[in-house]
Amino acid sequence: MVQVCETERLILRRLSLDDVPELTEILSDPEVMKYSVNGVCDEAATRKFVEWCLSCYESHGVGPWALIDKKASELIGFCSAGPETVGDVEEINLGYRLARRYWNKGLASEAARAVLNYVFGEKLLNSVVVIIEPEHLASLKVAEKAGFSRFDVLEFHGRPVRLYRLTSEQWETLHNNAMHATSA
Repeated sequence: MVQVCETERLILRRLSLDDVPELTEILSDPEVMKYSVNGVCDEAATRKFVEWCLSCYESHGVGPWALIDKKASELIGFCSAGPETVGDVEEINLGYRLARRYWNKGLASEAARAVLNYVFGEKLLNSVVVIIEPEHLASLKVAEKAGFSRFDVLEFHGRPVRLYRLTSEQWETLHNNAMHATSA
């Protein structure tokens, strides 16, 4: 398994076809997939998703990465910087899904910061977007904690959404300000 990065509680690594059964359990939960444009995934849909992830790693060098809980050594979801067509433009979208038992523990925020740290720190991307339905309050909180603040309202797959953008320069400024705040 190709590890991308790690945090205090998580290992982020590439997904593999071996992850399909565990990931299907997560992505078949209607509550987890409530705000997904693809809806609930069965095993075939999850396999197709993982195959898409594998192609993203090859074509873009980024994609949805498995989130492994260090304590339990189990797959608990994914966090991604993956391609998404918005309007007629390909963007790199920060997305995340966690098994419900891992909600409200700060893990989505931890994973989102790790992904942004990785893609901006390694100079892989100039900007990342998040696409969030306004009523998805938990996801809005994760995005705000990660540094996303300004947004445009648009339609995405027939749904009104907020499109937030964070550039590598904004990330660096946020990161530098945080470093100065902790050292002061």
